[in-house]
Amino acid sequence: MKTITLFRPVGEKELQLIAESGFKEFPPRLKWQPIFYPVLNEVYASEIASKWNTKDEFGNYLGFVTQFDITEEEFEKYEIENVGGKIHDELWVPSDRLSEFNKAIQGEISVLKVYIGSKYIKSEAIEVTELIATIEKIYEN
Repeated sequence: MKTITLFRPVGEKELQLIAESGFKEFPPRLKWQPIFYPVLNEVYASEIASKWNTKDEFGNYLGFVTQFDITEEEFEKYEIENVGGKIHDELWVPSDRLSEFNKAIQGEISVLKVYIGSKYIKSEAIEVTELIATIEKIYEN
Protein backbone atom coordinates (compact mmCIF):
# COMPACT_ATOMS: atom_id res chain seq x y z
CA MET A 1 0.00 0.00 0.00
CA LYS A 2 1.43 3.37 -1.01
CA THR A 3 1.50 6.14 1.58
CA ILE A 4 2.06 9.88 1.63
CA THR A 5 3.95 11.58 4.46
CA LEU A 6 2.26 14.64 5.93
CA PHE A 7 3.09 17.03 8.75
CA ARG A 8 0.97 18.85 11.31
CA PRO A 9 2.08 21.67 13.62
CA VAL A 10 0.31 21.41 16.99
CA GLY A 11 0.35 23.05 20.41
CA GLU A 12 0.45 21.38 23.82
CA LYS A 13 -3.27 20.64 24.18
CA GLU A 14 -3.57 19.00 20.76
CA LEU A 15 -0.40 17.01 21.41
CA GLN A 16 -1.85 15.73 24.70
CA LEU A 17 -4.96 14.50 22.88
CA ILE A 18 -2.81 12.81 20.24
CA ALA A 19 -0.82 11.12 23.03
CA GLU A 20 -4.06 9.94 24.67
CA SER A 21 -4.91 8.15 21.41
CA GLY A 22 -1.60 6.28 21.57
CA PHE A 23 -0.28 8.56 18.81
CA LYS A 24 -2.79 6.98 16.43
CA GLU A 25 -5.16 9.85 15.60
CA PHE A 26 -5.81 13.55 15.62
CA PRO A 27 -8.55 14.90 17.90
CA PRO A 28 -11.87 16.18 16.57
CA ARG A 29 -11.90 19.80 15.49
CA LEU A 30 -13.56 22.45 17.60
CA LYS A 31 -16.95 23.74 16.41
CA TRP A 32 -15.41 26.84 14.91
CA GLN A 33 -12.81 24.81 12.94
CA PRO A 34 -14.40 23.51 9.72
CA ILE A 35 -11.14 22.22 8.22
CA PHE A 36 -8.34 19.95 9.43
CA TYR A 37 -5.25 20.91 7.50
CA PRO A 38 -2.07 18.88 7.65
CA VAL A 39 0.70 20.37 5.54
CA LEU A 40 2.75 18.80 2.79
CA ASN A 41 6.27 19.59 3.97
CA GLU A 42 8.28 19.80 7.16
CA VAL A 43 9.63 23.29 6.45
CA TYR A 44 6.13 24.78 6.38
CA ALA A 45 5.10 22.82 9.51
CA SER A 46 8.20 24.14 11.29
CA GLU A 47 7.39 27.67 10.21
CA ILE A 48 3.90 27.46 11.74
CA ALA A 49 5.10 25.71 14.89
CA SER A 50 7.89 28.22 15.51
CA LYS A 51 6.16 31.45 14.48
CA TRP A 52 2.53 30.85 15.45
CA ASN A 53 2.25 28.06 18.02
CA THR A 54 4.93 29.61 20.22
CA LYS A 55 2.76 32.74 20.52
CA ASP A 56 -0.48 30.87 21.30
CA GLU A 57 -1.54 30.84 24.95
CA PHE A 58 -4.04 28.00 24.34
CA GLY A 59 -1.16 25.73 23.27
CA ASN A 60 1.02 26.88 26.20
CA TYR A 61 3.40 28.62 23.78
CA LEU A 62 4.69 25.30 22.48
CA GLY A 63 4.95 24.31 18.84
CA PHE A 64 5.41 20.66 17.93
CA VAL A 65 5.99 19.37 14.40
CA THR A 66 4.29 16.02 13.93
CA GLN A 67 4.73 13.63 11.02
CA PHE A 68 2.53 10.78 9.87
CA ASP A 69 1.78 8.59 6.88
CA ILE A 70 -1.63 8.39 5.27
CA THR A 71 -2.75 6.02 2.54
CA GLU A 72 -2.47 7.50 -0.93
CA GLU A 73 -6.09 6.51 -1.52
CA GLU A 74 -7.26 8.66 1.42
CA PHE A 75 -4.91 11.51 0.51
CA GLU A 76 -6.36 11.74 -2.99
CA LYS A 77 -9.89 12.37 -1.63
CA TYR A 78 -9.00 15.93 -0.58
CA GLU A 79 -7.94 19.17 -2.19
CA ILE A 80 -4.48 20.66 -1.81
CA GLU A 81 -4.69 24.38 -1.11
CA ASN A 82 -1.80 26.81 -1.41
CA VAL A 83 -2.27 29.50 1.24
CA GLY A 84 0.59 31.85 0.47
CA GLY A 85 4.15 31.13 -0.57
CA LYS A 86 5.61 28.37 -2.68
CA ILE A 87 5.91 25.93 0.25
CA HIS A 88 2.55 26.74 1.88
CA ASP A 89 0.56 23.73 0.68
CA GLU A 90 -2.10 22.22 2.93
CA LEU A 91 -4.38 19.24 2.53
CA TRP A 92 -7.89 20.44 3.38
CA VAL A 93 -9.88 17.74 5.14
CA PRO A 94 -13.44 18.72 6.15
CA SER A 95 -13.81 18.33 9.91
CA ASP A 96 -16.71 15.92 9.53
CA ARG A 97 -14.40 13.53 7.63
CA LEU A 98 -11.56 13.54 10.17
CA SER A 99 -12.60 10.23 11.70
CA GLU A 100 -12.35 8.53 8.29
CA PHE A 101 -9.02 10.30 7.67
CA ASN A 102 -7.66 9.09 11.03
CA LYS A 103 -8.49 5.48 10.13
CA ALA A 104 -6.22 5.76 7.09
CA ILE A 105 -3.16 6.81 9.14
CA GLN A 106 -0.49 4.14 8.84
CA GLY A 107 1.61 3.58 11.94
CA GLU A 108 1.98 6.24 14.60
CA ILE A 109 2.05 10.01 14.58
CA SER A 110 5.60 11.00 15.50
CA VAL A 111 6.96 14.24 16.88
CA LEU A 112 9.98 15.60 15.02
CA LYS A 113 10.61 18.98 16.60
CA VAL A 114 9.53 21.23 19.44
CA TYR A 115 9.68 25.01 19.58
CA ILE A 116 9.36 26.68 22.95
CA GLY A 117 7.99 30.22 23.21
CA SER A 118 9.26 32.77 25.70
CA LYS A 119 6.00 32.62 27.71
CA TYR A 120 5.99 28.82 28.06
CA ILE A 121 5.01 27.59 31.53
CA LYS A 122 6.41 24.16 32.42
CA SER A 123 3.79 21.62 31.51
CA GLU A 124 2.06 19.46 34.07
CA ALA A 125 1.61 16.77 31.42
CA ILE A 126 4.35 14.17 31.90
CA GLU A 127 4.22 13.00 28.28
CA VAL A 128 4.78 16.57 27.11
CA THR A 129 7.78 17.25 29.38
CA GLU A 130 9.31 13.85 28.53
CA LEU A 131 8.85 14.51 24.82
CA ILE A 132 10.46 17.94 25.08
CA ALA A 133 13.44 16.44 26.98
CA THR A 134 13.84 13.65 24.40
CA ILE A 135 13.75 16.01 21.43
CA GLU A 136 16.15 18.45 23.10
CA LYS A 137 18.62 15.58 23.71
CA ILE A 138 18.50 14.63 20.03
CA TYR A 139 19.37 18.19 19.01
CA GLU A 140 22.19 18.40 21.57
CA ASN A 141 23.95 15.41 19.96
